[in-house]
Amino acid sequence: MTPTTRSEDGNGNGDRERDRDGNGDRDRDQGTDRYEIDTDPGRLDIGLVHHWLSTDAFWALGRSRDTVERSVRGSLNFGVYGPDGAQVAYARVITDRATFAWLCDVYVDPAHRGGGLGVRLATAVRDHLAPYGLKRTLLATLDAHELYAKVGFVPVPDPERLMILSTEH
Repeated sequence: MTPTTRSEDGNGNGDRERDRDGNGDRDRDQGTDRYEIDTDPGRLDIGLVHHWLSTDAFWALGRSRDTVERSVRGSLNFGVYGPDGAQVAYARVITDRATFAWLCDVYVDPAHRGGGLGVRLATAVRDHLAPYGLKRTLLATLDAHELYAKVGFVPVPDPERLMILSTEH
């Protein structure tokens, strides 16, 4: 299988096509080349993504299927697929495609962890967003700082400038 990163339109044709509007980002990578990363939301296994997030992702435990579906509709989604076409990982980005992005819900199936797939997924997200010229891409992580550092993320330099409005009790 050819390693690729495909676009929201699912065509994946060409080496670096119209990435700025999300119509054709292909990416060749070494090491984890048996996986394909695709931004086509129609290809996602929403039931599986919901299962992963609501039962195994500490930040999303108990998240409803409706919430997952709405979050997918409002985001740029990255599915990772194995040689058999089955989805093995997921990430989503909330972005205006002009100034800001938030990387979240990054999840790799436990059977596919430990081989660099998380780094490849984060790299594909970074590379997909690069042509937009965003001022900031943020994420929050409890335990994967080293993984994201490999892709260029650093701690927030001035955390006192950030604030949060949370409805969680």
